[in-house]
Amino acid sequence: MIPDKKVFLITGASSGIGKEIATLLSKENCSLALLARRGDLLNSLAEQLKPNKAIIKTYVCDVSNIDNVQTVIGNVRANFGQIDVAILNAGVGYKSVVPNYESEKAKETFDVNVFGITNFVEFILPDFIKRKQGMIVGISSLADSRGWKGSGFYCASKAAATILLENLRVELKLFNIKVITVKPGFVETPMTAKNKLPMPFLMSAEKAARIIINGMKKEKKVIQFPLPLVISSKLMRIVPDFLFEYFAKKQSLSNSD
Repeated sequence: MIPDKKVFLITGASSGIGKEIATLLSKENCSLALLARRGDLLNSLAEQLKPNKAIIKTYVCDVSNIDNVQTVIGNVRANFGQIDVAILNAGVGYKSVVPNYESEKAKETFDVNVFGITNFVEFILPDFIKRKQGMIVGISSLADSRGWKGSGFYCASKAAATILLENLRVELKLFNIKVITVKPGFVETPMTAKNKLPMPFLMSAEKAARIIINGMKKEKKVIQFPLPLVISSKLMRIVPDFLFEYFAKKQSLSNSD
């Protein structure tokens, strides 16, 4: 994947990883459709990036609202002609601790983290399949490995996102459409800024964005980082339940992207 002259759609572009990806791509000869719920932050970012090479347009969009998504995708195509790469980055995270268990928070988490991906895929796929080209980049998390304490909604939503993206990668290979799953560890974002738990190997959003863009250029199937947390998350998948429960009492792996 070479950015030259391509059209990138980025959700959750007003802050965090999405903002940094947009900032880095704006230095390339490409077009950027930046989406987020906060129009003021989007417009401020677009103004900041205006001197760079990329053509930039902003769109206020609630990724959990499928009608809104369909309308915005239509507007992006009207402005740019087509979409080449969809970076589906929008995400939320809430504590899910007992006895304060709120199903409404679970719904909102899945609406954004899971359906915020599927809503876009539904309307992007027909054109991708027709042209037999395109790339979908979905932001999941290393938190998809187990049901970490206090983070059940978040971990479950990211596990669902990982499986959905894996399925898409398998099915869309026939149509020459690339699907990349991104699984970060702890990254400095407005979401993780609320955490009061230890965040080992915390990295800047800019560094995370560079890793993601480099992985996209290499067309990696899975982009996951940092290595120590990748290894620990893989180990956590295979440890016996009693060991996981012991570790889960010691730390929480929530809000990791």
